Amino acid sequence: MKELHSFAWYAARISPKLPKKAFKPVPGRLWGGLAYLLIVIAGFLTIGLFSLNPFIYLAIAIVLGTSFAAMGFLGHEILHGTVVRKPWLRDLLGAIAFWPLSTGPRLWRKWHNLTHHVHTQKEDHDPDSWPTLERLSKTKILSWIYRLPQGFRAFVSFCSLTVMFSLHSAKMFTAYIKEFNPKHQPSVWMQFILPWVFWISLLFIMGPFKWFFAFLLPLFIANAIVMGYISTNHRLNPITEVNDPLANSLTVTVPKWVDVLHFNFSYHTEHHLFPGMSSKYYPLVKEHIKSMWPERYHEMPIGKALVALWKTPRIYYEGNKLIDPRQGHVYETLGHGLDISNITFNKLDKEDTLVRIIKKSKAKIGKVVKEE
Repeated sequence: MKELHSFAWYAARISPKLPKKAFKPVPGRLWGGLAYLLIVIAGFLTIGLFSLNPFIYLAIAIVLGTSFAAMGFLGHEILHGTVVRKPWLRDLLGAIAFWPLSTGPRLWRKWHNLTHHVHTQKEDHDPDSWPTLERLSKTKILSWIYRLPQGFRAFVSFCSLTVMFSLHSAKMFTAYIKEFNPKHQPSVWMQFILPWVFWISLLFIMGPFKWFFAFLLPLFIANAIVMGYISTNHRLNPITEVNDPLANSLTVTVPKWVDVLHFNFSYHTEHHLFPGMSSKYYPLVKEHIKSMWPERYHEMPIGKALVALWKTPRIYYEGNKLIDPRQGHVYETLGHGLDISNITFNKLDKEDTLVRIIKKSKAKIGKVVKEE
C-alpha cells in the first residue's frame, strides 16, 4: 500500500540536495528561443519570396513545425518564471514564444500554472483531465464516441493530435475568460485575437498555397509534437485525491539531442515537483527521485507510452482503472498493475453491465484513489 504525498512534500526532501543555482532563473535559455525565431523568420521569407519546388516547401514546413513546437516548450518554461522574473518581460517573451500556437500568456498561466498544476488529475478541477464513466453517461457526444470500436477511436484520437492543442486552447479561452478580473479581460481578448489576425493576414499576403506550407501545415506538425508529449503526461496514470506527481505523472524518455531541442520537456514528473525551476536542472532532480523513491517513479520511452495510449481507453473507472464501456474491458493504470509490455484487460461480469455502472453514485464511480 502506497501513501500519497503532495508535490511540496517531495520538493521539501529534494531541495536541500540541489545546488542553489537550480532555483534561479536561467535567461541563457533565450538563446535557443532566438535561434528558433530566426529559423521561423527565414522560413517565412523563403516561402514568401521565392517560387520553389513544393517538396522544398514541404521540407521548410517540417522545420517550421518543429520550431513552432520548440518555441511553445520554451514559452511554457518562460511563463513559469524560470527564464526571467520580471512579469512584463516574462509575458512579452511568453507571448512571442506561444505566438505560433496562438495562446496568450495570461490565459496560459490561468489554465496551466494556476489550475492544472494545482489540481492535477482531479476530474472536476483539472482542465486537462479525462472523464470518469459517470461523466460519460451525462455527455451525449462522449457516449456516442464510446460506442465506436476501440481501434477506430484510437486512430481518430491520434489523428486529432494534429489539431488538439489549438482546439483545447480555444476551449480554455471560452472556459476562463469570465473568471479574469474585468480590467484584465480586454488584454486576454487581445492576446487571443492578435495571433490569429496575424496568421490570417499572412494568408492574404502569401496566398493559400504558400500559406499552407508557411503556417497551416507547420501548425499541424507543431500540434502533433506538443500533444505527443502532453498526451503521455497523465493519461496512463490514475486519478489521485492528493496531488502526488509520482503517482499521477509520467516522465518519458527521448534521445538526448531531442531533449536539447525541446528544452527537456520530457521530464514531466520533475516539472510537477518543481514547476518554478528551469528544466535545465530536471536531470539532476530525476537522479534524486530515482535514488529516494525508485518504486514510485514512472518513466518509459515515449514510443512505448504512445503505444500504451493506443491500446487503452481514456475513461476512468473507480479512479485507478481505465474502461472501454462498449465492451466492458477494464485496464489497470500505472502503479496499479499496468504492464506496458503486456497490456491486458479484465472483462466485467454480466451483472456489471454499463447501465448498472452508470446508475452508481458519483462517489462510487468517480472516486479518487487514496492508496492501492
